[in-house]
Amino acid sequence: MDHFNYISGRLFAEGAEVESIAAAAGTPLYVYSKATFLDHLLAIQRAYEVVDPLVCFSVKSCSNVHILAFLAGSGSGFDIVSGGELYRTLQAGAEPGRIVYAGVGKTDAEIIEALKAGIGYFNVESEQEIENLIRLVQLVSPDNPPKAALRVNPDVDPGTHAYTTTGVAGTKFGVSMADADGIFARYGRQSSVNLCGLHVHLGSAGKTVDPYAEAIAKILVLIERLRDKGFRIDTLDLGGGYGADYVTGTAPSAADYASAIVPLVKDRELRLILEPGASIAANAAIVITKVLYCKECHGRKFVIVDAGMNDLIRPPLYDAFHFVWPTCPARGLVPPGRGRFNGLDGTEIVDVVGPVCESADFIGKDRALPPVQRGDLLAVFSAGAYGFTMSSNYNARRRAAEVLVDGDLFSVIRRRETYEDLVAPERL
Repeated sequence: MDHFNYISGRLFAEGAEVESIAAAAGTPLYVYSKATFLDHLLAIQRAYEVVDPLVCFSVKSCSNVHILAFLAGSGSGFDIVSGGELYRTLQAGAEPGRIVYAGVGKTDAEIIEALKAGIGYFNVESEQEIENLIRLVQLVSPDNPPKAALRVNPDVDPGTHAYTTTGVAGTKFGVSMADADGIFARYGRQSSVNLCGLHVHLGSAGKTVDPYAEAIAKILVLIERLRDKGFRIDTLDLGGGYGADYVTGTAPSAADYASAIVPLVKDRELRLILEPGASIAANAAIVITKVLYCKECHGRKFVIVDAGMNDLIRPPLYDAFHFVWPTCPARGLVPPGRGRFNGLDGTEIVDVVGPVCESADFIGKDRALPPVQRGDLLAVFSAGAYGFTMSSNYNARRRAAEVLVDGDLFSVIRRRETYEDLVAPERL
């Protein structure tokens, strides 16, 4: 699952004691495990190796250039959704031909940057976007037509939160299956853009394999229909959204997904692209936060910590569960796994909340925790995906530092912001 473990009642990230990391770098703090990232990437690469996929890590999930650099060095491509993410991947040394550019609202400037960089694929999401891409190619690189995949909406519900569901009818993403034939008829034979693939993405945090198999079955019917009409379709981008274990043992493994997906696409003369994010990054980080105060009010117990919704917005935004536990629990009470454990002896039910001036500012409600006191450290697990990348300066709070652990060594890979950082862009 990951390389965060309790040894003799104290939490370690790989071989580094977490409390020592926090003493050196302060709190709140993101702590990443390099070994966990690489283990999860390798698991996906091995699970699908029989079809030799292009595995493109989803940069929006975790975008620190130091992390992108070692993922690139381990064979990862990248899934990007903005010009800023393109810049980050190139700064990390990514091979442009292994970059796939998705997103419904690419600007002209962003498209031109990607064309000049020579990225591998554009995932196009509307008829107007295809028209605009053709226009810009003719202006910028008429002799180098890029490859493109049309994102189609298979109307398959993966059963996730409404805000992270993207493959059902009525979302802003992609085009309907019914419209795909007409779009290929109008743009599939022009020379400026090689429209040679289909892209489908169901959403994030999928917990079962069946929706992916259902979506692929629908897409394969469309591919064969388009091929019968003379269009060369050689690429299938299945996007990401594969589940991660926010609660122990609740997500299929890479091998589980592959066992359902590979037989469907094998021998179909298709290059398979995968865009995993959370399944690689989620369990690869924890947030370390310090207890500021404890109080009881109207029958509820609150543990107030120095990490807020600006540091980790997933709980209030998605009602997401992140396991929380002290880094050095009282009486050495090590958790049996990661879940709610509301009946566990030696714990009490509390709300873990942050300092931001919003009632929505919480990390976990009704959580069983060993007794804690002011100054204790808590670890918020599975924070590697959509954690720091979604952080903000709300309440004029400085964004946290990021630390990477490699074995028993750790290094700061993003310094904590200063107050001057908050106002520097406003000094005209």
